[in-house]
Amino acid sequence: MAYHLFEVYGIELEYMLVRNSDLKVNPIVDKLLTKKNGSLTSDVENGKIEWSNELVAHVVELKTIGPAENLENLEDLFLENVKEINTLLTEFDTCLLPGASHPLMDPHTETHLWKHHYSKIYALYNRIFDCKGHGWSNVQSMHINLPFYDDAEFEKLHAAVRLILPIIPGLAASSPVLDAKYTGFKDTRMHYYKTNQKEIPQMTGKVIPEQVFTKDAYYRTIFEPITTAIKPYDNENLLDHHFLNSRGAISRFDRNAIEIRIIDIQENPSADIAIAAFIVEALKLLVGEELVSIEDQKSWHEDDLFEIFDEVIKDAENTLITNKMYLAVFDLDKASDVRTIWKKLYSLVGEELSENHRKHIEFILQNGSLASRILKALRNDFAPENIIKVYSKLGECLESNRMFRP
Repeated sequence: MAYHLFEVYGIELEYMLVRNSDLKVNPIVDKLLTKKNGSLTSDVENGKIEWSNELVAHVVELKTIGPAENLENLEDLFLENVKEINTLLTEFDTCLLPGASHPLMDPHTETHLWKHHYSKIYALYNRIFDCKGHGWSNVQSMHINLPFYDDAEFEKLHAAVRLILPIIPGLAASSPVLDAKYTGFKDTRMHYYKTNQKEIPQMTGKVIPEQVFTKDAYYRTIFEPITTAIKPYDNENLLDHHFLNSRGAISRFDRNAIEIRIIDIQENPSADIAIAAFIVEALKLLVGEELVSIEDQKSWHEDDLFEIFDEVIKDAENTLITNKMYLAVFDLDKASDVRTIWKKLYSLVGEELSENHRKHIEFILQNGSLASRILKALRNDFAPENIIKVYSKLGECLESNRMFRP
């Protein structure tokens, strides 16, 4: 069934499994799914939320089953599932850990690919890209799925999504530490994301999708080059072009939705869903042409948007934006940091958010992205024991649905 713009939503949240005793990743998602289901399966339906495996055996994905009519109370559903998973994991001395990357994981020795259903696809990916790297085996994110009904709605939604993508890490970055050190990027996940498929660059492109605004143009410009490039590697035709497209927002014409993929996972579901709701309201402003016309939005080349994005993944909300044309979209007439842009958007759409979502967005706008708060809590001390202490608090924030305070 095809839905109209902003009629329904799909949310996916990814979490890593870690041992309580030392916070090391624990590749036992198969045991978790077996314990829940009675036998091993790649996904388990649990009321309105589904649990499923990912590429690596220490990451579990929770997602809405079918589209949700609104984002209200979704955080409660996700939280109930988080708590149930943590209860099931108790006997394995394991719990869920939020955040978009594990700060101490050695992907070359600790990566275990999923060996069960879909394992042939994952093995093929591993053969092409060597998935034992941070950009493959040490990443957790939130995905937002937004519907479009036809080409006319796709044009509006794709134009708006492309324009907002560069500043999303300023709100959601949560991956500043890898290999027990500050990487120099608050959104290190997206830094790796840019190049982890460098063997077939057609798959990720410039992260920001190209200027294509119809289904036919999308197939010609994006899908056909991907299909051609993968052919020499995929003798058995295992991989679908929708599956292979790895831009920061991918267009799923098999279900008439755009999936936004560049949002780092936060410390609890309330923060995730609040960020999703805020992004949705910002997109509604753009789609309604209340900031700039659809033609202006479509005129942005992916290279110019990528340039902004590439700066924002370094300093998140503190990134100074100097591109006057981009600032003008938000009615700002002088160089401003990304936090100021989001504050401007909040002043325009805050009233559309629920009280709970407003509370969480106001906290982030005041206290900074989770990445900034993690760095503040670490106080430049990257000794493993200090990192474990700080990240253990993230685990507590997830279980108790609290915001992380340095």
